[in-house]
Amino acid sequence: MKIHHIRNATFVIEANEKFILVDPMLGSRGFMPPFAFLRFKAKRNPIVDLPHNYKSILDKVTHCLITHLHPDHIDSKGKQFLVKNNIPVICSIKDVKALKKDGLHIYTSLKYGQNIPFLNGNIIGVRAKHGYGFVSSLMGNVIGFYLKLPNEPSVYISADTIYTDAVADTISTFKPDLTVLAAGMAQFDFGKQLIMNFEDILKFVDRSPNKVYANHLEALNHCPTTRIKLKNLLIKNNLIEKVYIPEDGDSFHLV
Repeated sequence: MKIHHIRNATFVIEANEKFILVDPMLGSRGFMPPFAFLRFKAKRNPIVDLPHNYKSILDKVTHCLITHLHPDHIDSKGKQFLVKNNIPVICSIKDVKALKKDGLHIYTSLKYGQNIPFLNGNIIGVRAKHGYGFVSSLMGNVIGFYLKLPNEPSVYISADTIYTDAVADTISTFKPDLTVLAAGMAQFDFGKQLIMNFEDILKFVDRSPNKVYANHLEALNHCPTTRIKLKNLLIKNNLIEKVYIPEDGDSFHLV
Protein backbone atom coordinates (compact mmCIF):
# COMPACT_ATOMS: atom_id res chain seq x y z
CA MET A 1 0.00 0.00 0.00
CA LYS A 2 1.09 3.53 -0.76
CA ILE A 3 -0.37 6.76 0.60
CA HIS A 4 -0.18 9.88 -1.58
CA HIS A 5 -0.73 13.04 0.47
CA ILE A 6 -2.06 15.86 -1.70
CA ARG A 7 -3.12 18.74 0.58
CA ASN A 8 -5.09 19.25 3.80
CA ALA A 9 -7.30 16.13 4.24
CA THR A 10 -7.05 15.15 0.56
CA PHE A 11 -5.05 12.00 -0.09
CA VAL A 12 -5.06 8.85 -2.19
CA ILE A 13 -4.77 5.26 -0.99
CA GLU A 14 -3.02 3.11 -3.60
CA ALA A 15 -3.80 -0.56 -2.98
CA ASN A 16 -4.36 -3.63 -5.15
CA GLU A 17 -4.06 -1.53 -8.30
CA LYS A 18 -6.87 0.74 -7.11
CA PHE A 19 -6.48 4.44 -6.29
CA ILE A 20 -8.95 5.59 -3.63
CA LEU A 21 -9.26 9.36 -3.32
CA VAL A 22 -10.29 10.75 0.07
CA ASP A 23 -12.01 14.13 0.58
CA PRO A 24 -11.11 16.01 -2.62
CA MET A 25 -10.54 19.71 -2.03
CA LEU A 26 -9.08 20.55 -5.45
CA GLY A 27 -9.60 24.30 -5.82
CA SER A 28 -6.65 26.60 -6.38
CA ARG A 29 -5.13 28.75 -3.64
CA GLY A 30 -7.56 31.45 -2.46
CA PHE A 31 -10.52 29.73 -4.11
CA MET A 32 -12.72 30.10 -0.98
CA PRO A 33 -13.23 32.82 1.64
CA PRO A 34 -11.55 32.73 5.06
CA PHE A 35 -12.99 30.38 7.69
CA ALA A 36 -11.93 32.71 10.53
CA PHE A 37 -11.54 36.49 10.56
CA LEU A 38 -10.62 37.51 14.11
CA ARG A 39 -8.92 34.60 15.87
CA PHE A 40 -6.56 34.02 12.93
CA LYS A 41 -5.42 36.13 10.00
CA ALA A 42 -8.23 36.35 7.44
CA LYS A 43 -6.54 34.67 4.47
CA ARG A 44 -8.58 33.17 1.65
CA ASN A 45 -8.63 29.37 1.48
CA PRO A 46 -6.84 27.19 0.68
CA ILE A 47 -3.79 29.17 1.75
CA VAL A 48 -1.40 26.98 -0.29
CA ASP A 49 -1.34 25.71 -3.87
CA LEU A 50 -1.90 22.12 -4.88
CA PRO A 51 1.40 20.23 -5.21
CA HIS A 52 3.04 20.05 -8.62
CA ASN A 53 2.38 16.30 -8.97
CA TYR A 54 -1.30 16.21 -8.04
CA LYS A 55 -2.62 15.73 -11.60
CA SER A 56 -0.55 12.61 -12.19
CA ILE A 57 -2.03 11.10 -9.01
CA LEU A 58 -5.61 12.13 -9.76
CA ASP A 59 -5.38 10.65 -13.25
CA LYS A 60 -5.23 7.20 -11.63
CA VAL A 61 -8.18 7.57 -9.22
CA THR A 62 -10.71 4.71 -9.34
CA HIS A 63 -12.90 5.38 -6.25
CA CYS A 64 -13.56 8.15 -3.74
CA LEU A 65 -14.39 8.27 -0.02
CA ILE A 66 -16.15 11.39 1.31
CA THR A 67 -16.27 11.87 5.08
CA HIS A 68 -18.53 14.95 5.07
CA LEU A 69 -19.67 17.85 2.96
CA HIS A 70 -17.65 20.80 4.31
CA PRO A 71 -15.88 22.62 1.45
CA ASP A 72 -12.41 21.91 2.86
CA HIS A 73 -13.18 18.21 2.27
CA ILE A 74 -15.14 18.38 -0.97
CA ASP A 75 -15.24 21.66 -2.83
CA SER A 76 -16.80 22.55 -6.18
CA LYS A 77 -13.63 21.58 -8.06
CA GLY A 78 -13.60 18.23 -6.28
CA LYS A 79 -17.20 17.63 -7.29
CA GLN A 80 -16.43 18.60 -10.89
CA PHE A 81 -13.57 16.11 -10.97
CA LEU A 82 -15.73 13.29 -9.62
CA VAL A 83 -18.62 14.02 -11.99
CA LYS A 84 -16.43 14.46 -15.08
CA ASN A 85 -14.68 11.14 -14.48
CA ASN A 86 -17.77 9.32 -13.15
CA ILE A 87 -15.80 8.21 -10.07
CA PRO A 88 -17.71 5.81 -7.77
CA VAL A 89 -18.24 7.51 -4.40
CA ILE A 90 -18.60 5.98 -0.93
CA CYS A 91 -20.14 8.27 1.69
CA SER A 92 -22.45 8.53 4.70
CA ILE A 93 -26.05 7.58 4.03
CA LYS A 94 -26.91 11.05 5.33
CA ASP A 95 -25.00 12.72 2.47
CA VAL A 96 -26.35 10.69 -0.44
CA LYS A 97 -29.18 13.06 -1.38
CA ALA A 98 -26.96 16.16 -1.50
CA LEU A 99 -24.20 14.46 -3.48
CA LYS A 100 -26.62 12.92 -5.97
CA LYS A 101 -28.13 16.35 -6.49
CA ASP A 102 -24.65 17.55 -7.51
CA GLY A 103 -24.43 14.73 -10.05
CA LEU A 104 -22.02 12.42 -8.24
CA HIS A 105 -22.08 8.67 -8.83
CA ILE A 106 -22.85 7.12 -5.43
CA TYR A 107 -21.37 3.63 -5.43
CA THR A 108 -22.54 2.83 -1.90
CA SER A 109 -23.30 4.52 1.41
CA LEU A 110 -22.92 3.56 5.05
CA LYS A 111 -24.51 4.09 8.42
CA TYR A 112 -22.39 4.32 11.57
CA GLY A 113 -21.24 0.83 12.50
CA GLN A 114 -22.27 -0.71 9.20
CA ASN A 115 -19.84 -3.19 7.64
CA ILE A 116 -20.16 -3.71 3.88
CA PRO A 117 -18.11 -5.39 1.12
CA PHE A 118 -15.73 -3.12 -0.78
CA LEU A 119 -13.15 -4.07 -3.44
CA ASN A 120 -13.06 -7.69 -2.28
CA GLY A 121 -12.48 -6.51 1.28
CA ASN A 122 -14.69 -4.52 3.62
CA ILE A 123 -15.36 -1.00 4.81
CA ILE A 124 -17.01 0.07 8.08
CA GLY A 125 -18.61 3.41 8.89
CA VAL A 126 -17.36 4.96 12.13
CA ARG A 127 -19.12 7.72 14.07
CA ALA A 128 -17.24 11.02 14.25
CA LYS A 129 -17.95 14.12 16.35
CA HIS A 130 -16.85 17.35 14.70
CA GLY A 131 -15.93 19.62 17.61
CA TYR A 132 -16.03 20.18 21.37
CA GLY A 133 -19.08 21.56 23.13
CA PHE A 134 -21.95 23.31 21.36
CA VAL A 135 -19.98 23.83 18.14
CA SER A 136 -20.29 20.13 17.25
CA SER A 137 -24.04 20.53 16.82
CA LEU A 138 -23.40 23.15 14.14
CA MET A 139 -20.98 21.03 12.11
CA GLY A 140 -23.41 18.38 10.91
CA ASN A 141 -22.70 14.70 10.40
CA VAL A 142 -19.26 13.26 9.72
CA ILE A 143 -18.34 9.64 9.08
CA GLY A 144 -14.98 7.93 9.49
CA PHE A 145 -14.00 4.77 7.64
CA TYR A 146 -12.21 1.57 8.61
CA LEU A 147 -10.90 -0.04 5.44
CA LYS A 148 -9.49 -3.56 5.05
CA LEU A 149 -8.58 -4.79 1.59
CA PRO A 150 -7.13 -8.23 0.75
CA ASN A 151 -3.40 -8.62 1.44
CA GLU A 152 -3.08 -4.94 2.34
CA PRO A 153 -2.59 -3.01 5.60
CA SER A 154 -5.78 -1.86 7.32
CA VAL A 155 -6.56 1.86 7.48
CA TYR A 156 -8.76 3.85 9.86
CA ILE A 157 -9.65 7.31 8.55
CA SER A 158 -10.93 9.04 11.67
CA ALA A 159 -12.01 12.18 9.73
CA ASP A 160 -12.83 15.52 11.36
CA THR A 161 -13.47 14.40 14.91
CA ILE A 162 -12.50 14.82 18.51
CA TYR A 163 -11.40 11.80 20.57
CA THR A 164 -14.54 9.87 21.49
CA ASP A 165 -15.52 6.40 22.65
CA ALA A 166 -16.22 5.49 19.01
CA VAL A 167 -12.70 6.51 18.03
CA ALA A 168 -11.14 4.67 20.97
CA ASP A 169 -13.20 1.53 20.31
CA THR A 170 -12.25 1.46 16.63
CA ILE A 171 -8.56 1.71 17.46
CA SER A 172 -8.68 -0.94 20.18
CA THR A 173 -10.99 -3.36 18.36
CA PHE A 174 -9.53 -3.33 14.86
CA LYS A 175 -5.92 -2.38 15.65
CA PRO A 176 -5.44 -0.66 12.28
CA ASP A 177 -2.06 -0.68 10.61
CA LEU A 178 -2.51 3.01 9.83
CA THR A 179 -4.66 5.57 11.62
CA VAL A 180 -5.34 8.89 9.90
CA LEU A 181 -5.45 11.92 12.19
CA ALA A 182 -6.79 15.40 11.39
CA ALA A 183 -4.24 17.35 13.42
CA GLY A 184 -4.68 21.01 12.44
CA MET A 185 -6.76 22.02 15.50
CA ALA A 186 -9.25 23.95 13.35
CA GLN A 187 -11.20 26.65 15.15
CA PHE A 188 -13.65 29.38 14.19
CA ASP A 189 -13.80 32.85 15.72
CA PHE A 190 -16.18 31.39 18.32
CA GLY A 191 -16.26 28.16 20.28
CA LYS A 192 -13.70 25.47 20.98
CA GLN A 193 -11.68 23.38 18.53
CA LEU A 194 -13.47 21.62 15.69
CA ILE A 195 -11.08 18.67 15.72
CA MET A 196 -8.72 17.16 18.29
CA ASN A 197 -6.83 19.44 20.66
CA PHE A 198 -3.25 18.69 21.68
CA GLU A 199 -4.30 16.47 24.59
CA ASP A 200 -6.48 14.31 22.35
CA ILE A 201 -3.88 14.23 19.58
CA LEU A 202 -1.38 12.74 22.02
CA LYS A 203 -3.97 10.25 23.27
CA PHE A 204 -4.85 9.23 19.70
CA VAL A 205 -1.20 8.70 18.73
CA ASP A 206 -0.28 6.93 21.94
CA ARG A 207 -3.20 4.50 21.69
CA SER A 208 -2.85 3.82 17.98
CA PRO A 209 -1.18 0.40 17.80
CA ASN A 210 0.87 1.14 14.68
CA LYS A 211 1.60 4.09 12.41
CA VAL A 212 -0.30 7.39 12.35
CA TYR A 213 -0.64 9.68 9.34
CA ALA A 214 -1.23 13.29 10.36
CA ASN A 215 -2.95 15.61 7.89
CA HIS A 216 -5.25 18.68 7.83
CA LEU A 217 -2.14 20.85 8.33
CA GLU A 218 -0.99 24.20 6.93
CA ALA A 219 -3.68 24.50 4.25
CA LEU A 220 -6.51 26.50 5.86
CA ASN A 221 -6.54 29.81 7.67
CA HIS A 222 -8.44 28.46 10.70
CA CYS A 223 -5.96 25.61 11.36
CA PRO A 224 -3.11 27.04 13.44
CA THR A 225 -1.08 23.86 13.98
CA THR A 226 2.02 23.72 11.81
CA ARG A 227 4.00 20.62 10.95
CA ILE A 228 6.93 21.77 13.06
CA LYS A 229 4.68 22.52 16.05
CA LEU A 230 3.14 19.05 15.81
CA LYS A 231 6.56 17.46 15.36
CA ASN A 232 7.93 19.22 18.45
CA LEU A 233 4.91 18.12 20.51
CA LEU A 234 5.44 14.51 19.45
CA ILE A 235 9.18 14.66 20.14
CA LYS A 236 8.53 16.06 23.62
CA ASN A 237 6.21 13.12 24.34
CA ASN A 238 8.41 10.44 22.73
CA LEU A 239 5.86 9.69 20.00
CA ILE A 240 7.48 11.07 16.87
CA GLU A 241 8.60 7.67 15.58
CA LYS A 242 4.97 6.58 15.21
CA VAL A 243 3.83 9.46 13.00
CA TYR A 244 4.12 10.37 9.33
CA ILE A 245 3.83 14.13 8.76
CA PRO A 246 4.17 14.44 4.97
CA GLU A 247 4.63 17.60 2.97
CA ASP A 248 2.08 18.31 0.26
CA GLY A 249 2.78 16.01 -2.68
CA ASP A 250 4.72 13.46 -0.61
CA SER A 251 4.03 9.71 -0.61
CA PHE A 252 4.93 6.91 1.79
CA HIS A 253 4.67 3.13 1.77
CA LEU A 254 2.99 0.79 4.26
CA VAL A 255 3.94 -2.86 4.37
